[in-house]
Amino acid sequence: MKQINVIGAGLAGCEAAFAIANKGIKVNLYEMKPNKKTPAHKNDNFAELVCSNSLKASRVDSAAGLLKEEMRQFSSLCLQAADSCSVAAGGALAVDRELFAQYITEKIKNHPNITVINKVVNEIPTDLITVIATGPLTDGVLAENISKLCEGGSLSFYDAAAPIVTKESLDFSKVFYGARYGKGGDDYINCPMNKEEYTVFYNELINAESAPIHEFDKQPNVYEGCMPIEILAKRGEDSIRFGPLKPVGLRDPRTDHRPWAVVQLRAENREGTLYNLVGFQTNLKFPEQKRVFSLIPGLENAEFMRFGVMHRNSFINSPQILGQDLSLKANPNIFFAGQLSGVEGYMESAASGIIAGLNAVARLNETDPVILPKFTMIGALLGYITDESVSNFQPMGANFGIIPELLPHIRDKRERYMALSQRSLSWFKEKEF
Repeated sequence: MKQINVIGAGLAGCEAAFAIANKGIKVNLYEMKPNKKTPAHKNDNFAELVCSNSLKASRVDSAAGLLKEEMRQFSSLCLQAADSCSVAAGGALAVDRELFAQYITEKIKNHPNITVINKVVNEIPTDLITVIATGPLTDGVLAENISKLCEGGSLSFYDAAAPIVTKESLDFSKVFYGARYGKGGDDYINCPMNKEEYTVFYNELINAESAPIHEFDKQPNVYEGCMPIEILAKRGEDSIRFGPLKPVGLRDPRTDHRPWAVVQLRAENREGTLYNLVGFQTNLKFPEQKRVFSLIPGLENAEFMRFGVMHRNSFINSPQILGQDLSLKANPNIFFAGQLSGVEGYMESAASGIIAGLNAVARLNETDPVILPKFTMIGALLGYITDESVSNFQPMGANFGIIPELLPHIRDKRERYMALSQRSLSWFKEKEF
């Protein structure tokens, strides 16, 4: 009898199990609840939404909206649930969290091809086709065994990510390319500050409002390299100027002098369309990040594709160890999905579960894997997390910055995003999954 294991009944695991079962394959879905819960879990239902009831924007000319529209092409279980228990939220898709989880739980438990097994899984059956979707709070013996599968030190437990901006939104009359002491060529974009600009930025930074930290997100011993920029700044006015904003080895070509301070941006992807703010791990609220970091010369009109985050988050080093079908390069029977695979967000996790599930079926049936083109949102997202050129990997959510540009370039952002969405959805019209 053909059979596939899925470990974890969060959004990703449920989507994977549902996708597999709908292909006529028997699924053993392992879920540790109700025997054991993480600190984030409140009830016994599957696909529990923990921190928010919002699944982000619905409009198709947004990254979140396009992602959901693509997921509908795969008959996403999570979107079926969301549509059945949505609540008013303007242009966003928001849900009644309890009804959402109940809907998915009932669909999974009543599916004739899915057997739910309530137990804590510690050992991974590497000889059987298995989708691992155990979520951002994976720990203990299972985490140790996942780490062994992932070549030792390739499992992280804390997400300390800096904001990412689009290159095209930078003001190049104020920034310049260059590495310290001329080493590395044009590896960095530098945002120079004079003393007055730095003082204004510094004071706004240390007085900005931080996001609340959930108990399960607390990291008691954050090492120096992951220190939030705002906490480091509070050690003294020159603390970050002698740290991540140090200007040594750099000269502003406009003045031929060394700036008072410099914020460096480093390319985030091979195409060079996205740049992250080096050393700017932060726990500031998202609107505060936009307000304060836009004070940096050259970033006044920066378009943020991802804001900085610092939270508990188990994830693997996917660019180095996962294939494009989300299977382990070292063991193609093992697939990863959800936040553990390096995607960020509820719908992103669910989307990765769909693709991992379909590719587990392809592995079982020895057919071609489902690998979407990178001009689709799902294809771009999964392409990013499995791109070997990505270094210092941190989880990524859906955004238009990871999708290849349209040519000729469309200047108006709303028109450009709509064109990108139409290109993707036109492709889906000709496909059947």
